[in-house]
Amino acid sequence: MSETLALVGAGVMGQTLLGGLLRAGRDPGSVVVVDRRSGRGEELHERFGVRVVDDVTETAAAATVVLAVKPQDMGDLLDSLAGHLAPDALVVSLAAGITTAFCEARLRPGTAVVRVMPNTPSLVDEGMAGLAPGSSCSEEDLALAEQLLRSCGRTAVLAEKHLDAVTALSGSGPAYVFYVVEAMVEAGVLLGLPRATATELVVQTVVGAGAMLRETGQHPTVLREQVTSPAGTTAAALRQLDESGVRAAMVSAVEAAWTRSRQLSGS
Repeated sequence: MSETLALVGAGVMGQTLLGGLLRAGRDPGSVVVVDRRSGRGEELHERFGVRVVDDVTETAAAATVVLAVKPQDMGDLLDSLAGHLAPDALVVSLAAGITTAFCEARLRPGTAVVRVMPNTPSLVDEGMAGLAPGSSCSEEDLALAEQLLRSCGRTAVLAEKHLDAVTALSGSGPAYVFYVVEAMVEAGVLLGLPRATATELVVQTVVGAGAMLRETGQHPTVLREQVTSPAGTTAAALRQLDESGVRAAMVSAVEAAWTRSRQLSGS
């Protein structure tokens, strides 16, 4: 079998993964994109240099088939793919809430399936993806899926029962950070700073704090305490956050996302 990769669906996450793969050195000639939207083929070919088709039968020669379509479209897609996949093809699903069992039930028995929960920082090669292997997935299959996702970030392999928590933490997580950044920028404007300056201050602060967490390996509590002088400005701010219940609200928010993820996946 050739080492062709077929990407079915070229929306935001599909294009994000495709861009990461090409930046990591994959030959555009080894990739075929299946996208049925009118007029998309020429645009995608010009941008990425890959072959674009509108027929799922073109996945027949692919060693790996990545499914990056909306969850509501997965059932029909899997049914149409079932008779065309190569016998030992690896199927990687990026569709939120779609279980490996759902995919396996619609594909040829023994098909290797890996379920992935990526996130949007993959767009700048700083993504975090949780991966869960299906019942017929070998260690080699899983390693291949990890290699694909590492082209645009980091990966963590977990039992599938944990993917709802992954969705709540890292899948939805960028929105929580953006939400806090919005609030901090508004505070800067309230205090008289130009919006552009407030935005630059906050964004670089968030980037720098994240880099400290990653590079020092220290617990966030230790790093927080290093910033917090007794009776100082940071202590006053943190006291207000605690009195407003921000920590408890964040825990509740993540739990709410987890609950909704379980509902969507039928857990």
